[in-house]
Order: sequence, then structure tokens, then C-alpha cells
Amino acid sequence: MSKRLLMLVGDYAEDYETMVPFQTLLAVGHTVHAVCPDKKAGDTIATAIHDFEGDQTYSEKRGHNFALNFDFDRVEPASYDGLVIPGGRAPEYLRLNEKVLDIVRYFDQAGKPIAAVCHGAQLLAAAGILKGRTCSAYPACAPEVRLAGGTYAEIGIDQAYTDGNLVTAPAWPAHPAWLSQFLVVLGTKITH
Repeated sequence: MSKRLLMLVGDYAEDYETMVPFQTLLAVGHTVHAVCPDKKAGDTIATAIHDFEGDQTYSEKRGHNFALNFDFDRVEPASYDGLVIPGGRAPEYLRLNEKVLDIVRYFDQAGKPIAAVCHGAQLLAAAGILKGRTCSAYPACAPEVRLAGGTYAEIGIDQAYTDGNLVTAPAWPAHPAWLSQFLVVLGTKITH
């Protein structure tokens, strides 16, 4: 059965962490509304490509433009079955928007599936939904997970962690594990 999903994005969200889940979830038959505060359907966000090239942290390059397909101001959280939060730099400032935080809180309180990757944990922490939960994220976000009362899941960069309705991963190399675990939590069945 098709699900309606909400994806919260913003300028300089990580390219792969935005494009790949959006396209994958559409490919399996779900509806995905990608939204950004202060933007409407047809507007675009700039993405950033984060790569792991042997430096002490990821490198960053300009990515693609990603077209939004729904108006942020029209979002009614109760009309969605799940939430997707890409990483990148966007969560850093999206967490300053109280409506964004209310949306995250709604999904958690309703027990609806939430998928967050990389710096998406910054939104989870700011929304106050990590207390007593285990959450993965980009390692630089581990202090925020812990300060929010959560347990940081130290897993491989290509792994994901599910804690109830919350599915998290450290970065885009985890897409196969992260998206497959999210699909399980959504109740999506794929047969071969």
C-alpha cells in the first residue's frame, strides 16, 4: 500500500541524502512531498556533495539543484505516514524554525516512522525527541545526540540503526541499509 511521506530539506542539504531517498521512495510507489520553509513547489534548493577523501572530515562541493514538489506552508503533518530528514548543512539552520521542530515532534509523538541520516540528527536533538533513544548520525553530531539525552550508535558508515519508529544512519554510504530498514518500519513489502 502506498504511503505519503514528508521530506524536510533546505539549501545545502547533502545531495545524495536528498536525491537518493526521494527517488528510491518514489520508485517503490510512495508519494514524497519535499518541502522547505519559505519555499513553494517548483522552487529549488541548492545541494552540497559531501565526500570522504581521507581528510579529517568530509569535503564539500556544490551539488545539483533539487526541485521542491510541495509548499511548506500547506504541510499538515497528520496527512503523512512518515518523515524523511536528509543531512548536510540544512539541518543546522532548519532547527531554528519552530514549525519544523513541531513537525518532527508530531511524527515522534504519533509513533510514525522517521528516517534521519547524517546531520539530520541535529533536527531530532533540537526537537527534543532523543531522550532515552539510540540514534546514529555523522560522528561530529555524536555530542548533540548525547546532550539531547540519547545514546549515540557507533556503527559503520554503511550501516543503519532502528530504534522503534526511528531509523538513523551516519551518512550516504548507508543508503542501502538505511532505506531498507525505513521501508520495513513503513510496512513496505518488496517481492522478487
